[in-house]
Amino acid sequence: MKCALLFSGGKDSTYAGFLARKAGYEISCLITILSENLDSFMFHTPSITLTKKQAETMEIPIIIQKTKGIKEDELKELESVIKTAKTKYGVEGIVTGAIASVYQASRIQKLCNKLNLECFNPLWQKNPFELLEELIKNGFKVIIVGVGAEGLDESWLGREIDINMINDLNELNKKYGINPAGEGGEFESFVLDCPMFKKPLKLKNKRIAGNKNSWRMEIELN
Repeated sequence: MKCALLFSGGKDSTYAGFLARKAGYEISCLITILSENLDSFMFHTPSITLTKKQAETMEIPIIIQKTKGIKEDELKELESVIKTAKTKYGVEGIVTGAIASVYQASRIQKLCNKLNLECFNPLWQKNPFELLEELIKNGFKVIIVGVGAEGLDESWLGREIDINMINDLNELNKKYGINPAGEGGEFESFVLDCPMFKKPLKLKNKRIAGNKNSWRMEIELN
């Protein structure tokens, strides 16, 4: 089945695409939403403009749609770009990286129902620690590009997801109750390498901004 992958460049959407391929789905295109609202309810925003670079190394076409990021209105832009993917690439389904957000999953499912498309959420209700361990096991190189929760600070930016990070997240989960997969917006990630990439991406520069427990890192790639 031909599918479009809702793609943010982070660990969840990328890993969802990886699992979808393993399950026999064809990823015909990627869909990235560029939201002007840094606190979008629906869409990941740190380093989001670099999904084009990731698409190039995956050799998968990408459709990029801008949105003001106004709550609920941003769904209209998503519907429009999904229609484009359906017409241009003949997609019959949508793959998402949703794990536990009913807000996101229910709205995407509603759009798929409206457009007569299958909705595949391979990470839905997956144990967050198992997810992180699977990323490492499958050769994903993932760095943190944004944090927004008590217990997380500027020092987390640029850290790679590895066993040490999983142990640290376990402690923060016990102390503050944060979701280890960052599903509650605790942190945002960016994939530099994975089995779907023809070659790894390398950092060139970074710009860091924020305060207290809210930080973002915008990156540039070679």
